[in-house]
Amino acid sequence: MTDSVTARHLTTDAVFLPEVDDVLAAAERIEPYIHRTPILPSQTLGRLTNTRLGLKAEHLQRTGSFKARGAVNAVLRLSPEQRARGIVTMSAGNHGQGLAYAASLVGVRCVVFMPETAVPTKVAAIAGYGAECLFAPSMERLFSAMDSFRTAHDLHYVHPFADADVITGQGTVGLEILADVPDVEAVVVSTGGGGLLAGIALAVKALRPDVRVIGVEPEGAAAVSRSLAAGYPVTLDRIDTVADGLAAPFGAELTQAIIAEHADDVVLVSDDEIVAALRLVVERTKQVVEPAGAAAVAALLTGRVGLAAGTKTVATLSGGNIDGERLKRLL
Repeated sequence: MTDSVTARHLTTDAVFLPEVDDVLAAAERIEPYIHRTPILPSQTLGRLTNTRLGLKAEHLQRTGSFKARGAVNAVLRLSPEQRARGIVTMSAGNHGQGLAYAASLVGVRCVVFMPETAVPTKVAAIAGYGAECLFAPSMERLFSAMDSFRTAHDLHYVHPFADADVITGQGTVGLEILADVPDVEAVVVSTGGGGLLAGIALAVKALRPDVRVIGVEPEGAAAVSRSLAAGYPVTLDRIDTVADGLAAPFGAELTQAIIAEHADDVVLVSDDEIVAALRLVVERTKQVVEPAGAAAVAALLTGRVGLAAGTKTVATLSGGNIDGERLKRLL
């Protein structure tokens, strides 16, 4: 590729922040390969959250989550040398599906490391796109297993969230929200490693700095909020959440820098609150989402986001990759 990510130096550790122009370029680059997802109104959820609410339906995205956006952007930006080497990543499942799909578009070898507890339908989908599925005993041990394999096989690592091209690809969600709801006042974002939150905050704040952008994490996987509080990326000793799609084992400098600069807040929700929100989304909107996809709605239902009554709000339904048996148990 001849174009390069516009960046500005942030720290002596050589962290570079992408700009909104990179998000705009990503939107043009990935447009042929992704869905333009709708924003679904919900009067019932709006009444329950005391907002004028729309739901950004990224569970209807290709591969079943927003992750396809960043993955496609990152793969299309690979150098010829990186394509020839092949790519590797770590994922609870959604990023793996997105990257496997993206790799299949250009014929690049793709290896995805997942925890042994990964949702079977996510594993099957990754394999269905032609990627190689390998496993580690837990999310906490996923990176070390993946990194050892990467070194041994000289593969190019595509980070699941702390990659400028992944972040700017995810930021296209923010561009679509602004285009479809020009009077939006708040965007509430399900947050795992922080790639979606960073991308949306980067795009939205550049174009509409008055709009509040709030991230939502599970209490049992709070890598982003803990990293913000510490002032450096934190690695979690233990992960315990029903929202496997938000179970990032660590924070990262790039995402943390963008979130610290552009996001207004990151709030926590319990697993019980996530499951209650999932039930309401399924029952009242007839949309099937996974627990991670319901986290933003959960924060609104609890009032933890702290919005004024009647705020024009968009919440992300970030993914819908859940098997029928697990959905039945949660409902």
